[in-house]
Amino acid sequence: MLPQSSFATYPSLKNRSVFITGGGSGIGASLVQHFCDQECRVAFVDIAQEASKALVEEIAGSGRNIPLFLPCDLRDTEALRRAIHQAADEHGPVTVLLNNAGNDDRHQTEDVTPVYWDDRMAVNLKHQFFAAQTVRPMMRDSGGGSIINFSSITVMVGDADCPAYVTAKAGIWGMTRALAREFGPERIRVNALVPGWVMTQRQKQLWLDDAGERQIRERQCLREKVQPQDIARMALFLAADDSRMCTSQQFIVDAGWI
Repeated sequence: MLPQSSFATYPSLKNRSVFITGGGSGIGASLVQHFCDQECRVAFVDIAQEASKALVEEIAGSGRNIPLFLPCDLRDTEALRRAIHQAADEHGPVTVLLNNAGNDDRHQTEDVTPVYWDDRMAVNLKHQFFAAQTVRPMMRDSGGGSIINFSSITVMVGDADCPAYVTAKAGIWGMTRALAREFGPERIRVNALVPGWVMTQRQKQLWLDDAGERQIRERQCLREKVQPQDIARMALFLAADDSRMCTSQQFIVDAGWI
């Protein structure tokens, strides 16, 4: 494992107002930590209050910029809008949005009801659109910004054990392309970050068994497991001015999954 000092610092991110969905654990928690490391003014929402408060305490104890945690169920669009506006009131207009939140619970087609389908769309897709809609005026009036939507390589692989999730994550790519075209004249960049199999605590507890270890060895070009910080570092690049001419693209971080 390389030391933290081996990785980039982005001067253009200092003091940026950053809003992260699903920031309490997993990839989201790593996003919160990494953007705080860059001296950003970070706000994040999550439904898991205990884990989120523990993350804030951990970061506060390390001397880094302390993030603002706002409890929110992203299925409630008005609550999400209020959280974004509260973050802007405290940190200034949001100019970096990371639409990270999602849930990849396994399911089979025959078990999906209309209610469950709508919930999967709300949890994995709908909030990304309305968060982007909400921050757009702030970014436009600030001279531009970066929106990073989170998709998944399950779309490319076509996993058979979560069809509603795969559908939602595929929709994110279409949404990214459309918003990038519409928002581009306002200097707002919109990209999709596409993680592979990331070793969050949830993934390791639920699915990393002997068969999973074998699958990683057989399907990844690189043998090291993808970690949350690998995703966060790509997100930093996409948020920073270093990527100022990158928009309407998918950026895959999957160790070469085939």
